Amino acid sequence: MDQKIFKAYDIRGLAPGQLDADTAYRVGQALVKFSGAKAVVVGRDMRATSPELFEALARGVNSLGADVIDIGQVTTPMLYFTVGAYDLHDAGAMITASHNPKEYNGIKLCLGDASPIGATTGMAEIRDLAAAGPYPEVGEPGTIVETDIRSDYLDRLFEAVEPQYLAKLKVVTDTGNGMEGAIIKDLLDRCRRVTYKTLCLEPNGNFPNHEANPLKEETLVMLAERVRREGADVGFAFDGDGDRIGVVDERGEVVRGDLLTALLSAELLPAEPGATVLYDVRSSMATAEAIAAAGGNPVMCPVGHGLIKPLLRQTGAIFGGELSLHFYFRDLYGCESSDVAMLLIMAMMSRLKKPLSEIVAPLRRYHHSGEINSEVADPSLVFARLRESYGHEAATETTIDGLRYDFRDAVRPEEDWWFSVRSSNTEPLLRLNLEAKSRTKMESKQEELLGLIRA
Repeated sequence: MDQKIFKAYDIRGLAPGQLDADTAYRVGQALVKFSGAKAVVVGRDMRATSPELFEALARGVNSLGADVIDIGQVTTPMLYFTVGAYDLHDAGAMITASHNPKEYNGIKLCLGDASPIGATTGMAEIRDLAAAGPYPEVGEPGTIVETDIRSDYLDRLFEAVEPQYLAKLKVVTDTGNGMEGAIIKDLLDRCRRVTYKTLCLEPNGNFPNHEANPLKEETLVMLAERVRREGADVGFAFDGDGDRIGVVDERGEVVRGDLLTALLSAELLPAEPGATVLYDVRSSMATAEAIAAAGGNPVMCPVGHGLIKPLLRQTGAIFGGELSLHFYFRDLYGCESSDVAMLLIMAMMSRLKKPLSEIVAPLRRYHHSGEINSEVADPSLVFARLRESYGHEAATETTIDGLRYDFRDAVRPEEDWWFSVRSSNTEPLLRLNLEAKSRTKMESKQEELLGLIRA
């Protein structure tokens, strides 16, 4: 068994190869041993290797006497919903490699309250238990029960946004041949006044049109062109397992994830003034400012669902958002929901009766670099150089995830800027984000920082 496939957020590797049936069987057993589960919800995506991995993982769960609730081909948010909504289940497993290319597959794990199993919440223990197996089968194996949760899932979504309040909107969706294609039409058909066109609809693990990763702007070109050609009001794109959502406005311009966090916060906070909202360390200054302006308490947080979900529960935050297009909702067990994010954006557009570009425009007042990746031999040396160069009294240092410095100039506020450098939890990279009030400042500091990072 290749132990390198056990990552900070999930299990992921080449399949077959790094992740095979034997490993999936061991993971099924390890999940039961770790969680004490009597029943495990298991879903899967549309990849070619997913049926084999499902069968092996289910055998592993059954071999130790636990039942498998098979919910079939679903999105990851549908898996989280099933685990969180019903009291009969003790753990969950979603077989998916999210946005990774077709050669990969993976397994996302959670406990019975939909809380994640990750780097700080049990992934190492799962790895070690899997490596020590396989374990002898118990006398009476568990069973597999097929369950259709689609209707209940859709009902829950529309508790967040009542469809009759959505205006007459024209929408284009690009599901990237991922799992969102299995649910998007049923969802939008309930929005009677919304008309829609779909792209890359049919789930296909070969991803014949483009990579299912809305974080990469090149994957949004097809969507942006179709939005402009159709004269649509908004376009939505989803990743392979449907837990991330990208947005383009009516002009085909991409709306960054941190700005979406700001917009979604403003839509949620009127119902709970003063509530806490989480935003990650890569987010624009405009994000925290918008949360505060909407009556919320903005709290900066680290990157990654394995860290954000526990923090959401600890702080009682109503909502959390990431630059990487994950959006977490307290009322959906603290889990991601691209579907609720889409509905809330349409509700906001319906309420304000303005084009999305006009709604977003006030948030585009700063100049953000986007995420820039660098391969480095020794990250610790880079962090030491950054502290030596920038760790002085004029800066506010934040270390909740890597290193972030904020520079505020009381005399010349137009010179304000910040940067964040953090190690990737999934790849051997350092990730740089920075922002300034002027483009000239942002570009000069970007060059300066990359010089230090790549020295």
